[in-house]
Amino acid sequence: MSRPTENIVLEEVQATDVATPKPLLRLPDAVALIVGIVIGAGIFETPALVASQAGNEITVLLLWLAGGLVSIIGALCYAELATTYPDVGGVYFYLKRAFGRSLAFLFAWARLTVIQTGSITLLAFVFGDYATQLWRLGAFSSSIYAAGVIALLTALNLVGLRQGKWTQNLLSVAKVLGLLLVVMFGLFATNASRVTLETTTTGNWGLAMVFVLLSYGGWNEAAYISAEIQNRRRNILRSLLWSIGIITAIYLLINWAYLRGLGLGNMAQSEAVAADLMRSIAGETGAWFISFLIAISTLGAINATIFTGARTNYALGKDFSLFSFMGRWQQLPSTPTSALIVQAAIALGLVLLGTLTRKGFETMVDYTAPVFWFFFLLSGISLLVLRYREPQITRPFNVPFYPLTPLLFCAACGYLLYSSLVYTNVGAIAGVLVVAAGIPFLVWNRYRQRQN
Repeated sequence: MSRPTENIVLEEVQATDVATPKPLLRLPDAVALIVGIVIGAGIFETPALVASQAGNEITVLLLWLAGGLVSIIGALCYAELATTYPDVGGVYFYLKRAFGRSLAFLFAWARLTVIQTGSITLLAFVFGDYATQLWRLGAFSSSIYAAGVIALLTALNLVGLRQGKWTQNLLSVAKVLGLLLVVMFGLFATNASRVTLETTTTGNWGLAMVFVLLSYGGWNEAAYISAEIQNRRRNILRSLLWSIGIITAIYLLINWAYLRGLGLGNMAQSEAVAADLMRSIAGETGAWFISFLIAISTLGAINATIFTGARTNYALGKDFSLFSFMGRWQQLPSTPTSALIVQAAIALGLVLLGTLTRKGFETMVDYTAPVFWFFFLLSGISLLVLRYREPQITRPFNVPFYPLTPLLFCAACGYLLYSSLVYTNVGAIAGVLVVAAGIPFLVWNRYRQRQN
């Protein structure tokens, strides 16, 4: 889960009026941005988890194709919300407008404690798994790397050292290069280059789709930039279809490469599937090189998630007096210091949770998935509610085949919410309980407001 986030920058947070996005993005710009947002580090980890749930190789590819179709449906719904209500709060604003301040608070609480921090930890475990391929630090190597990178990047943000544009571009190039190398080596591999392990899959398609859509995560943020696309009526749909089509093709190719180079059984049992594929074809040198590329490219995703997460937590502190300590901005350097520290503390606690379960990445998927899909479901419902309640508002983009499209999106979210609750483990229970723990804080905040 290049996990789902709203890009909130300092200028937007400090604005007193509702933001009015300017149509500065051309169609190629929008496509490039969406592809860059969605293709994250998860694609180097989730294919093995999907393979362990699928019954055969054809099913693996069909599941990834289905993920692309669900993403297109959801992106169309978000495109209408984003262009009709171009507010810096994103989903927070849609939920507040449709359901009220209380539910919006629970969403903000969930982002602070589960969704955003879980995404940081999930990405950190991807970094840890591939860094371990380079230099193993004992039995808990992945967890040590994960905790270390969270602490280091948070510290860099605290002192105001953020990666420049050129650095982020280099990290993106590393990610794309890694994908292309894996595809090239995998597709040209011969069956003789692998020893196939016995296939031990569960056939649990619901849980497999949870992992698939984690890798497609980010299109909700991609739809948010549709408010800034030139010629919205024409280019919103085109940009979404082109970008998600490209992403789906890349994901199908990378999984085909894994299946061809490793086979379903090897793929399902892999802890670092890209490294294992390269090892089987090019030896330890190939495994080391691809692990290095993936580890480096993951740093950019972690840093960006830390950066944006701290700013949404800052916005929470500004809106709710109970969390006012996070709503303070440090002028020199220009950072939300308290929000960064709280975020890091929660993320480090989640590293401990992943370590105790001995399934770091998978535990974080369990932890975030039910909460993520619950609020995704509510965002789909908010489109229906706002269409009914505010029919007079001008909508620059109307979701096609309304109400069928949002109803299909809600049905998909409901199924994935069910799957993430039924088929996941202790991490899912922990995530739900943490969100429920926000209810007393909501009641307490209301009491304080009445007293004042």
